[in-house]
Amino acid sequence: MTIFQQHHCLICHTTILPAVGWRAIFSPEKEQLICAECEKKLEKIEGDTCRICSRPIPLLDVNFRHDDLCHDCFRWEKDEEWAGFLTKNHSLFLYNDFLKEVIARFKFRGDYVLAMVFASYVKELIKINEADLVVPIPLSDERLYERGFNQAAALLRESDLPASEILTRVHSEKQSKKSRTERIHLPQVFKVIPDADIQEKRIILFDDIYTTGSTLRHAAKLLKQAGAASIESITLAR
Repeated sequence: MTIFQQHHCLICHTTILPAVGWRAIFSPEKEQLICAECEKKLEKIEGDTCRICSRPIPLLDVNFRHDDLCHDCFRWEKDEEWAGFLTKNHSLFLYNDFLKEVIARFKFRGDYVLAMVFASYVKELIKINEADLVVPIPLSDERLYERGFNQAAALLRESDLPASEILTRVHSEKQSKKSRTERIHLPQVFKVIPDADIQEKRIILFDDIYTTGSTLRHAAKLLKQAGAASIESITLAR
């Protein structure tokens, strides 16, 4: 028998060794969900980043930087049709090979429990970025049936954050199969639900991955045109 509760990493399933000492004995033990080795593989986005999308500037070739903007955001902001709708995206981690596999397990293979791994990170980031509404990017009915749950809404739920599900989505081909140009020129795939109270609201859109920014900008444009005061976004990965 042990006085310490044993936890297992939700990612690699190894036993997490408890802290040893008087503080560990007499302090309430916080459940550990991820081992130190897996946590080290999560690359937090820190330091000098693109003013809009959080892309780390040091990782960019000088030819793909325009002052404090990456080349992608520079092109978005230069386009009158898209400029100014998404004020800022905040991303937690780099989309490295490790996180890519974790998100694939969570998103496509139904490993819902992995949402718990990221809950504290998401909660902290949203807490420091005040908003009136936190809106998860929705799935179409067909995609929701296929996956079983909306990964963005699940992450908010496990973070004990209220999700304002005021957007619906028309079914379309997967974004990952489209080029950047195809994503930009997609017809509007989102709709605001009737009677949604968004006038002059500060809104945070929430999704799992920021790739080209097309999905978030389509949603931001719709909400801004419907009366929202400002739109920012938060994603797990960039």
